[in-house]
Amino acid sequence: MKMKQRSPAEREALLLELLDQMLRDEISAGSLLRKLRREVLGMSQTQFASLVSVSRRTLSDIETDKGSQSLALLNRVFRPFGLKVGLLPRHSQLMQQLMEKQMKA
Repeated sequence: MKMKQRSPAEREALLLELLDQMLRDEISAGSLLRKLRREVLGMSQTQFASLVSVSRRTLSDIETDKGSQSLALLNRVFRPFGLKVGLLPRHSQLMQQLMEKQMKA
């Protein structure tokens, strides 16, 4: 997979944009992982699966939102991006309040 190299600032901006899309329910966690793997790291499934010590099939299942993976596994695959799986409010109003509180802190 040959891709244009992104600067660290471009990778960070893309990461933030994709996270924003996920928080607005525009993309799933699996789609987020796939886009991050391809567009931020420029890695194939095989390469990334090896990096995070999972099978390519398991990675494919996560990226297509199949199965039910453990939190430990999800944390392992998101770790290279500086992310971890957590609990967030489902209602947008509560999410907004949480984000505002974090901005003030």
